[in-house]
Amino acid sequence: MGERLDIPLPVGTFRLCVVLVGVSHPGNLGAICRTMLNYGFDDLRLVHPTCSPDDQDTRNRAKHAGRLLDECQVFDSLEAAVVDCSSVVGTSGKREVGDKTLFRHFVMPWELSDRLEGLNSTVALVFGEEGKGLSTEDLDKCDFLVTLPTWEGYPIANLSHAATALLYELHRSRVILHQGREPSMPDVVPLDRTMTPEVRVVLQKAIHQYAEALSWHEERRASFRQTMIRNLMKSMPTDQEATRLVGGFVEATTALEHANQDERWMKNRRRKLR
Repeated sequence: MGERLDIPLPVGTFRLCVVLVGVSHPGNLGAICRTMLNYGFDDLRLVHPTCSPDDQDTRNRAKHAGRLLDECQVFDSLEAAVVDCSSVVGTSGKREVGDKTLFRHFVMPWELSDRLEGLNSTVALVFGEEGKGLSTEDLDKCDFLVTLPTWEGYPIANLSHAATALLYELHRSRVILHQGREPSMPDVVPLDRTMTPEVRVVLQKAIHQYAEALSWHEERRASFRQTMIRNLMKSMPTDQEATRLVGGFVEATTALEHANQDERWMKNRRRKLR
């Protein structure tokens, strides 16, 4: 379970780099490396870090994403870190309270995904230091800002948690648009969960035959049959799930016919739909 496949990183319409300004906690740095690679991003840039990419705690938290620490670039300024980026997106959990927004004009994570889709260039997603966030000066160097929809009673998220939430949303958009269409995103967990008309007919037939084998009177059997069909169909089973259910209903029907000494079972010993 959870095997790593030998496949390339996803290639979206835009290229993303994650910029950490003043990161100070080795565990956060390592965790961000891991979540970046989880969601298929590997361009990490550090601005004035106060913890080392070679710190053992950082390496331990990064797990199998240690190559991001080996390849990360370190810069003396935010401007230098984003010199090749056509769009610089700042992050903050500090929001303005009141009717007027003077400085912190935010978009939500899902809006960010929509706006970046189709952009054929490099985008920087910038995070500030733990406990402080990006300074007003650094926020002013960003083109626009994104914030998480956290509860206003406790809006500030941990650095690595914030990075995970935003990277998840960006990769989610890629999965919806491109899964199964490129080698980097194989259709391991299918997005199409429909049941084909043919399997639907077989499932309903299996339920009908099971209901017929019950020892109840006709009205009760009909009620059971309708309830079972309604509830199973409301769950929208896939072809694979429906096929397994069919197998269970056929097995149960066969057992009931055998217990009732049903002549059809005695004659055919069936384990298939009539």
